[in-house]
Amino acid sequence: MYDAIYLSPHLDDVTLSCGGQIARQTSNGQSVLIVTVAAGEMASNGVSALGQQLHQYWQIEQESAVAARRQEDVQACSILLADFVHLDVPDAIYRVHPFKKVPLYASIAALAGQLHPVEMPLITSVVRQLQGLPPHRQLYVPLAVGNHVDHQLVRLAAEYCFSTQLCYYEDYPYAQVPELVNEKLQQGSWQCEVIPLSDTELTTKLMAVACFKSQISALFQNWDNASKLIKAYTNLTGGERIWQRMAH
Repeated sequence: MYDAIYLSPHLDDVTLSCGGQIARQTSNGQSVLIVTVAAGEMASNGVSALGQQLHQYWQIEQESAVAARRQEDVQACSILLADFVHLDVPDAIYRVHPFKKVPLYASIAALAGQLHPVEMPLITSVVRQLQGLPPHRQLYVPLAVGNHVDHQLVRLAAEYCFSTQLCYYEDYPYAQVPELVNEKLQQGSWQCEVIPLSDTELTTKLMAVACFKSQISALFQNWDNASKLIKAYTNLTGGERIWQRMAH
């Protein structure tokens, strides 16, 4: 029985978005599980131009890109004192059309567009895997700020699976743009809870984020910039924000 399960689209999302509150929960003796959905191997038939470009940004070898990123997550979870599970769904940048064998998402713009219609069986598969989650008191899912297709996929599957009250976290660093957060809060009415972070909790979060070396340059250019931006955002919002849908 976990006190909290966090669903992460990619291997860094939950640490970036919720690392401080997880540090708080585990230091208070609560049990936390981080489930990363798009942590699966890339297809054996090569990587798209976009995938190759991102591997260069991340400064990791193509052949071992997924293994390297999983290892980063293992280190981050050990700092946060959280358990982890890596599901076998390939990242959107690796997914190909089942018949045409062309990349489903060939550009950065496509990654923030609609889920491709041929992905319906994938959504069903993720739903099945989520139905097998261990028992838990609270489930945290991405709000899908920024509209990345993998974030949409995880949110959709979670909403389909669990009718109980979900907690939605703001996907960081997309959430740095207030309009993108507001866009997600347009449908329905929402209640916000701000989780203030102590200096220790923020430091623990930053240590965990620093484990994702492959993502720092792509998301923030360098570590100094990353820690500055994360601290500034934490000050701006008062900590980490969680949203819940209000019952009608």
